[in-house]
Amino acid sequence: MPKYLVVTLLLVFGYTLETKAQFGFSHEVGAIVGPVAMQSDYGERRDFETNAGNTGIGIGLIHYLNFSYKAECNCYTPETYFNDHFKLRSELSYNKTKLKHFGEWVEPSKNKLFNRQLRAMRGSTAVTNIGMQLEYFPFSIRDFSASIGGLAPFVSLGGQFSFYDPEAYSEIGDGKMNQPSTTPVKYYNATQNEGGTVWSVVGSIGCRYKLTELSDLMLDLRWQYYFSNWVDGLNPNPTLYPENKANDWLVWLNVGYIYYLQ
Repeated sequence: MPKYLVVTLLLVFGYTLETKAQFGFSHEVGAIVGPVAMQSDYGERRDFETNAGNTGIGIGLIHYLNFSYKAECNCYTPETYFNDHFKLRSELSYNKTKLKHFGEWVEPSKNKLFNRQLRAMRGSTAVTNIGMQLEYFPFSIRDFSASIGGLAPFVSLGGQFSFYDPEAYSEIGDGKMNQPSTTPVKYYNATQNEGGTVWSVVGSIGCRYKLTELSDLMLDLRWQYYFSNWVDGLNPNPTLYPENKANDWLVWLNVGYIYYLQ
């Protein structure tokens, strides 16, 4: 993990602790894990086999600022709509997905050079994310906190800064890309194995279940859109191949455990 990511993370959590000291907010911490479906330049758009095949796993650590409760006095904050319906979530997460082509162009019956090269292409991408989301709970957070066995649906929106590390290779020849013997013409000089950074926008819908007085279970379905088409290591010319003009994005279904600090 890059050193500046660790420093950024420490600053974020240091800021939240300072916020608690000044304003009396309470904190929640947790962990999340679940399958990730990467939507990239591998495979075909709107193809079930592509969506099901190019999947990986994601894990993360999360932290919440709870505006409705003061941990130091074991009391609620002054009641306002914002305090009772919003939480601020910060997160450090990591996901990795193995990638290959699916769809009609890689069917065994197609045996032209382009099809053989396409079938042999392999890739992966590992992405580390850090960022924040504002979560909105349509029902009262105070009521949910007092009802073990209760449910609290939510929606969220935020942004993240990501470090991506892609790999693209072939299972034929010497395995290297950007060579006539291994690379389909569509992807010639359109692959890279160098990492980079990118901003992304994140939106999710989910629900919490009140497990105990101080802990929740969470189910969260996330959509994350990266402002780059290089996250997967492929970027065909969008003028020649408009089917690949969209930037990379993913869907992540995660489950989590959240503990309330007091």
